[in-house]
Amino acid sequence: GCLPPTAGSNDILEGEFRHTVCGDSPLLKAFFNWSWRRRPAHLRSPVRSADMMPPDDRKTAVQFVADARSRGETVVFTNGCFDLLHKGHLSLLAAARREGDSLIVGLNSDESVRRLKGDGRPVQSERERAEALLATDAVDLVTIFAEETPLELIRQIEPDVLVKGGDYRREEIVGADVVEGREGRVVTVPLLPGYSTTASVGHDLRQK
Repeated sequence: GCLPPTAGSNDILEGEFRHTVCGDSPLLKAFFNWSWRRRPAHLRSPVRSADMMPPDDRKTAVQFVADARSRGETVVFTNGCFDLLHKGHLSLLAAARREGDSLIVGLNSDESVRRLKGDGRPVQSERERAEALLATDAVDLVTIFAEETPLELIRQIEPDVLVKGGDYRREEIVGADVVEGREGRVVTVPLLPGYSTTASVGHDLRQK
């Protein structure tokens, strides 16, 4: 589910929210205020605050994409665990954001990360990871998924561009066929060498 900007339940927020968390992660009001000030005046429209939606509800993400397309904007999607956000992550996010006008991040849930990475992961909860992503300049919306892959999420939101790190081959990228089938683009971006949460966590454990 998605949680729009934190405000009173009956408040009308004069602006178009940029930072949103989908899942059970709350959104800090400061993020909304900051992003709203960056919106050009002609793009501002009233947005009503709402209660949290069920965890599996992605209607806000779908509506976000529809609204962006109505403005002629290109929506970019990437996904990952993003545990202990580091410079490599930030480089990937910045490169992804440059491929379009808005960036949605599909974030693995805590349980999903445990299945992928094993015991002891994630180091940070999905709430903390979502908030860290939203604190960057690159990310416009975070949606949390619990499935093994983001395939169903990609089918639902139908992004224009799908971005993954250069360690993936085209045939390994989940959702590539879906995006290209809609005449979208699949982009791989080079990774910064030497940055890995898994390696960092392993190093820290060995030092103890």
